[in-house]
Amino acid sequence: MTTRSEDTDIAVDGTRIAGTVLAPGSTIPGVLFVHGWGGCRARDLGRAQQIAALGCICLTFDMRGHVRTEALRQTVTREQNLADVVAAYDHLRLQPHVDPDAILVVGASYGGYLASILTSLRPVKWLALRVPALYADDDWDKPKRSLPRAQLDAYRSRVLEPDDNRALRACSDFRGDVLIVESGHDHLVPHPAIVSYRNAFRRSHSVTYRIIDEADHALSSPDCQRAYTSMLLGWTTEMVFGARAGGAPGQAPPRPA
Repeated sequence: MTTRSEDTDIAVDGTRIAGTVLAPGSTIPGVLFVHGWGGCRARDLGRAQQIAALGCICLTFDMRGHVRTEALRQTVTREQNLADVVAAYDHLRLQPHVDPDAILVVGASYGGYLASILTSLRPVKWLALRVPALYADDDWDKPKRSLPRAQLDAYRSRVLEPDDNRALRACSDFRGDVLIVESGHDHLVPHPAIVSYRNAFRRSHSVTYRIIDEADHALSSPDCQRAYTSMLLGWTTEMVFGARAGGAPGQAPPRPA
């Protein structure tokens, strides 16, 4: 199946961030890719192309502080980047033929953290998290770049309860289907942080957990990249075709638009 690729601008807080929409001829679900800190939309294009070929409309985008707006890297806050994610979600939801009740959000690291919070603000049916990061709720409106690394490492080294963290609270209310992918050699998001996320999904319809044993945080190895792509594509195929067959589990609760 051929795919159509079109660059787009997303309006947010008086500025514009760049995105790329990929869509096949006939689609129903929408898929939003949220990159990690220091990442970009280009890193997700290959996976987006494969998922678009399943019959989905995919959107990748660059958060503020990245690529075209890299000059903002020192000052951009988590609040602003969450606004980017919400704006991108709303942009995807307005694309022709997107089913607003069949949205998949794929987030990596910092993007996984923001994607988790998004589920408390917008309807999300499926949520795929690769090495989702955790940040304390304090200093929410301070520049993300200024958060002390030692404090982050200490925060992520213990298992947290949903009441301890905004992202985990959102996960505890999520009722859709979840994929969590851990890297076996991750020095930025250690195992306790992954356990915190896994434990938080108490009301979800299903939780699929996978670990790539030899992977580091960034999936530096091509083999690890391929392993993750295979996991994501396989799980997405199961979710999308399950939905089309009428076995679409994971009814996400309505959220304010």
